[in-house]
Amino acid sequence: MVLISIIIPCLNEEKNIPIFCKEVSKVIKEDVELSNLSFELIFIDDGSDDKTLELIKKLSKEHEEIKFISFSRNFGKEAAIYAGLENSIGDFIILMDADLQDPPSLLPQMYSFIKSGEYDCVATRRTSRKGEPAIRSAFTRAFYKIINMISDTKIVDGARDFRLMTRQMVNSILRVTEYNRFSKGIFSWVGFETKWLEYENIERQNGETNWSFWKLLIYATEGIISFSTTPLYISTITGIIFSILAVISMIIIIIRTLIFGDAVSGWASTISVILLLGGIQLFSIGILGQYLSKTYLETKNRPIYICKETNI
Repeated sequence: MVLISIIIPCLNEEKNIPIFCKEVSKVIKEDVELSNLSFELIFIDDGSDDKTLELIKKLSKEHEEIKFISFSRNFGKEAAIYAGLENSIGDFIILMDADLQDPPSLLPQMYSFIKSGEYDCVATRRTSRKGEPAIRSAFTRAFYKIINMISDTKIVDGARDFRLMTRQMVNSILRVTEYNRFSKGIFSWVGFETKWLEYENIERQNGETNWSFWKLLIYATEGIISFSTTPLYISTITGIIFSILAVISMIIIIIRTLIFGDAVSGWASTISVILLLGGIQLFSIGILGQYLSKTYLETKNRPIYICKETNI
């Protein structure tokens, strides 16, 4: 019998997990094809400080198909995704969030596409960002435009982690063992045929998102650094341009002094130029520092996550 592994990263989701399990179970039972398959639900507790782990343990004792991995601390969603993929044994693997922003109602349609053998992945994307702050939505759209301009790995605007993948694709993803992970980019980088399903944005069932604007900004920066070296080229080109401008400026100053015999005036403008060049230099050094820091972390060969407790 075909086995499907559903991986659910969790961070303080005690209010959503019972509703999530109920909705997923309902969809599976009501669909003729899904009801004839076997399922395992793997909850990844990413260092929750509420009763998430306690609730998952209770559910796992009541339902043998429910399994869990508990981290020793919060390692982040990327580590939770990797842990789930690494410990899944299904023929097909589904990634979902527990907050029901990933609608379980799409599962039958997703399976119908992947069982045909035409696709290796059925992924989802949001066509709207209803309910999100306007500034956050604007920055998110800008991120997708920028990364698709400067990277060879194309990432679909509005792409979610919610997807159904074949075992072959998951095994390929697991071969990418880098410590600094950006799953949306990795999913695209490994290739394979992908079918995209679109849906309107759904707000969280309960609680607030753990992704603040600052965390999303850091995550976006990591994505750009992980899949593009263009910022380094931009830094280099900017340095060359300003070096040329500086040489031209010196030539103009020398000619002006020889012809008019006066010193260059304008201390305020001089200081402004110095500050501008200093800012550009620090910005360029910062870009270089980001790449060096990621390289430094990779060379440490630290584990992506540490498991404290599991029933797998």
